[in-house]
Parts: sequence; structure tokens; C-alpha cells
Amino acid sequence: MINRNIAEQPTENYSLRRRVWRYGPLVLWMVFISFASTSEFSAVNTSKIIRPLLLWLFPNLSEERLAVIHFLARKAAHFTEYAVLGLLAYRALSASSRAFLRRSWFWMGTLLIVVYALLDEYHQSFVPSRTASIYDSLIDVVGGLTALIIFAIWSDRGRQKGAHLR
Repeated sequence: MINRNIAEQPTENYSLRRRVWRYGPLVLWMVFISFASTSEFSAVNTSKIIRPLLLWLFPNLSEERLAVIHFLARKAAHFTEYAVLGLLAYRALSASSRAFLRRSWFWMGTLLIVVYALLDEYHQSFVPSRTASIYDSLIDVVGGLTALIIFAIWSDRGRQKGAHLR
């Protein structure tokens, strides 16, 4: 049996809770992205939702326009899901208890986004109803980097404003 100081336990629980609060949403979003790479989110399945919605909103749309809008909606979803990943990576890494991660949150976030985007498309290459595309990975990376760049500018402005007030 390990002899622990009773006073240490609340600090350990608090630290664990903070770490879960910081990294939990990031991990959950990555799980969601992996689920979105399954056949459940294939073009055939998403068209069952998007097509009726578009026809309800715009009953005179041609089949060609429906196909283009569906295609663009799917690409926008790639961009958006990775922009959210970038936001959650910023949130987790910039507030990390590890100094290295706090200092290099932008580069670590970029690495995470690039690797996960490539793994995501690689995974889709094994799903019969999905098509893997390096272009989708590029859209993913651009979405994630867009979020990271926005937060880099935002945090830099906050630092400059703080330095100006001193």
C-alpha cells in the first residue's frame, strides 16, 4: 500500500480535473471526427438529409445545383470540423501545465491537425462508401490552420496590449 499524504490528494484531484477539462473536449472532438469518417457520413447518407432540406427551402433547384451545393456543404464541413479542432487544440495547448506545450502551442496544434487530417483520410481509404482524398486533407489543414492563425493573432494582440499597459 502506498503511503500518501492526505493533503496531496485534493491537489491531485484538482490537477486531474483541470487536465480532463482542458484536453477532454479536444479528445472528444477527435473521436467525433473519426466517427464522421465512417460510412454514416458518406455522401450517400448526407444527401438523405441535405437534399430534402434544400428542396424544401428551394423547390426549383435543378439536380446539378443540388449536387454542387451538396459537394460544397461537404467541403465546408471538412473545413469547419478542423477549424473546431484548431480551436480546441489552442484551448488545450495554450493553457497546458507543460511549459513546452504552452510556448509551442501553435506548432504542436499544427502538427496535430496535419497528422490527424492525413490519418482521417487514410482511414477513409478502408471504408467502402468513402473516398480518400489528399484534397480533403488539404481542406482540413486549411480549416485548422485558419483557427490557429486567428488565435495566434488574437493572443499576440493581447500580449501587446498587456505590455503597453505596464
